[in-house]
Amino acid sequence: LGKQDYKKTRPMLRATRLKAEAKKTALGVKEVALVLAAILVFLLAFYAFFYLNISSEVDLDLDPDEN
Repeated sequence: LGKQDYKKTRPMLRATRLKAEAKKTALGVKEVALVLAAILVFLLAFYAFFYLNISSEVDLDLDPDEN
């Protein structure tokens, strides 16, 4: 708190300090978006892996040379 705060009352100083502390510890929108994007990429990769595995197994089962 700077010298400009000397005229403020004690509750006002406390509120200013609490607001500054909350701003320091708050999660930013950027961090939340990055975490969500990472989870989405992981889920898409997981889905694509199993989709490709299942589709290749189906192709093997449909062998035209049988019978």
